[in-house]
Amino acid sequence: MSAGFTTVVAPQQLRAQLGDPGLVAFDCRHRLIDFDYGRRAYEQGHLPGAYFASVEDDLSGPKTGSNGRHPLPDPQTFAAFLRAHGVDADTQIVGYDDGGDMFAARLWFLCRWIGHDAVAVLDGGITAWTALGYPTTDDATPAPRPGTIAARVRSDIVVDAGYVQRHLHDPGVRVLDARAPDRFAGQNETVDPVAGHIPGAHNHSFKANFDAHGAFLEPAALRAGFAPHGDPATIVHQCGSGVSAAANLLAMEHAGLHGSRVYAGSWSEWIADPQRPIETGATPPAR
Repeated sequence: MSAGFTTVVAPQQLRAQLGDPGLVAFDCRHRLIDFDYGRRAYEQGHLPGAYFASVEDDLSGPKTGSNGRHPLPDPQTFAAFLRAHGVDADTQIVGYDDGGDMFAARLWFLCRWIGHDAVAVLDGGITAWTALGYPTTDDATPAPRPGTIAARVRSDIVVDAGYVQRHLHDPGVRVLDARAPDRFAGQNETVDPVAGHIPGAHNHSFKANFDAHGAFLEPAALRAGFAPHGDPATIVHQCGSGVSAAANLLAMEHAGLHGSRVYAGSWSEWIADPQRPIETGATPPAR
């Protein structure tokens, strides 16, 4: 099949192409407070032919105690995971979660990071799929033939903690935090041991990119939402651990706003070094 989806794909579009040997789907459902949820949900019912991708194991690398809660996987290891599920260089990949969430965006981002642009997220997730009466199955997915994809890492879409620290007071770099406003402000922190945000960061919750049904807003509405944050090329996305930051990157790309990057280690890596500064309080006015 021709690889035509690079940001999101509507359920109707995916339904028309599901089963095509040139398409591979991954179920990325997950919960930060229940690591077994995704596997249970997959076994209870998933899109026909979809494979399960564990956010903690397949879409993250080993934790060292200083590299955050969801460090980037080794790119060669991630490419091997894709190959083991039949992904070739020209395969159309589709990831999905429950809808209005961040986990399929993590798969999307990692695929882009290793140089594979033919990847999209199911708009509205499995919730939108089943709402249309489309089928799911609890059958075990058969083993695929080996794929051929290789990693061609794009270093231009990620930055590290050192880059962020060097540009804390640089007006040409806008750090955009994808967490909920209360966590950004240092309130109701239940995930990380230190509350607050990176000094100078602004807040754009990834949830603001979705409608009430968990589908992405129209591109024009997304552009309006990101407009106060300035030139996309100046934006560095971050969040708690680099996962919901990918949802903001995806939303910008879907809106035609290109050139932003992700600080993959994000807040959970930032606070691992007590010498790094932190702030609390609401987001400052947009420049």
